[in-house]
Amino acid sequence: MIDEVNFSRKEVNLVSAKAFVLIETAVGKTKEVVSALKKTEGLNSVDTVTGPYDIIAVVEAEDLNKIGDLITGKIHAIEGISRTVTCLVV
Repeated sequence: MIDEVNFSRKEVNLVSAKAFVLIETAVGKTKEVVSALKKTEGLNSVDTVTGPYDIIAVVEAEDLNKIGDLITGKIHAIEGISRTVTCLVV
């Protein structure tokens, strides 16, 4: 017999918001920005890419407000980032 267990969102810490952050860096700053991003809590992955953007970061949080706070408060504060575009997962 399987016991039923009810979990609240808070107990299992489910993430309900996810975004891809496309990042352009200043010339010669990509490695330093990647290093700083990898130390930032809330980012699932940070990858250097080719194309119009230099880095793509995957961000997950409890809600969209926390994603916004992470991007404006922590990601934008990193020296060497010149522009970001945030793509929310729907």
